[in-house]
Amino acid sequence: MDSTADEDSNTISDKAKLIVQINDPEELEAPIVYNKMPWGNYLRDEELRGFRKYKYSAVDTSPLSNYVMHPFWNWLVPYVPRSIAPNTLTLAGFLLVVLNVIILSYYDFDVKAAASPATFVPNWIWVLIAFNHFWAHTLDGLDGKHARRTNSSSPLGELFDHGLDSWVTSLHALCIFSVFGIDHEYGIPTYRMYYVLWQLLILFSVSHWEKYNTGILYLPWGYDISQLIGFIVYIVTAIYGQGIWKFKLLGISPGVALELTLYAGAFFLTIPITFRNMYRAYRTGTLKHASFLQSMRPLSTILILFGLTMWWALASPSAILMSHVRAFTLMTGVVSAHVTCALIIHQMSSTRARWFHWILIPVAVTWLTILAVPRLAAHEALLLYLLTAFVTAAHVHYGVSTVKQMANFLNIYAFSIEKPPVVGASKSRLLSDGETQQQAERMATIEEH
Repeated sequence: MDSTADEDSNTISDKAKLIVQINDPEELEAPIVYNKMPWGNYLRDEELRGFRKYKYSAVDTSPLSNYVMHPFWNWLVPYVPRSIAPNTLTLAGFLLVVLNVIILSYYDFDVKAAASPATFVPNWIWVLIAFNHFWAHTLDGLDGKHARRTNSSSPLGELFDHGLDSWVTSLHALCIFSVFGIDHEYGIPTYRMYYVLWQLLILFSVSHWEKYNTGILYLPWGYDISQLIGFIVYIVTAIYGQGIWKFKLLGISPGVALELTLYAGAFFLTIPITFRNMYRAYRTGTLKHASFLQSMRPLSTILILFGLTMWWALASPSAILMSHVRAFTLMTGVVSAHVTCALIIHQMSSTRARWFHWILIPVAVTWLTILAVPRLAAHEALLLYLLTAFVTAAHVHYGVSTVKQMANFLNIYAFSIEKPPVVGASKSRLLSDGETQQQAERMATIEEH
């Protein structure tokens, strides 16, 4: 503990603080006061104030969700200790999926192990993959119910949940395609696998674009269905091995059947329902954005990313997607997740989406440099791995910083049920790391005068 008042003041001034008046509605429009935060402030004042006003609105009409998954989760949630924060469940589920990706990266780095019995992934690995997949899906279903049970629901919880979901989408795709493999008779070609990945990423963004315009999150039927199918596929593979999928029915292999099923679900179910919901909102006058250009803003960045990565994949001088499919897919997934997180923030805070996001710049610079300097073609793989590491680190920094910033603003702990101390009658704030209650009270007194 510092021994002098001057040292106390200097210590406090170096801390990250966010002070918000909470018992006067007019304070929603007052300036938000920040001191210097070493990990960054990504959220703007208007976005933070938007979160203050946010109310969750969702519609889930899926029979599988309503008659199977929700009853199961309702039965299971009382067994979750009340001392565990809902965001801890969310993070644990995400890390289980990451663990699956790490495991399969070791046993099937090029996603071609299914091509030959000599390279099959061991059956016991699929047992572990199935176990992790089941609990990742279960924890993702439990977190919201546990939050309501412990009276700890918050906009941060929803943002954290959906933000991680946006990243998990690409990770799940990599795992399931390891079962069937690519570039062999019973798998699918690499480029078609990449098209399927992009279909999934775009559909996830579209669901939040729909909410950006309607104010309601219409939960897609395909999510729980795909999670259940994935679990069944992993269990069957664990019992019989990857060789069980080496057959064709009416000339269609299981890998191709999965591909066609995903496309059918997108074009005959998800997309039509999305536009139906948008049209209903238009007819009833409940669209949040009257201008067509304003309503389309969130889609610009994801479509630019789609065009940029497709250009790179198809025009690469070293056929980078074919030779480094895992790295290219991971890079695409993390950049898409970053862009989608920004969209989620805009739709939750009712702020205007950006036309362009900075995360596209390093992707564009890397690819255009390779095109402009032919000598770099020999180092394209190295540049891809450096880019993947950079955008992953940038996205993790963005996520950690945003969680800290929102937790400070909402005066909650992100990973604890406990409530932070409140200083003063009308101010809500968090103690900074290493700050004592006495120092906080002294700062509150200074600020009041």
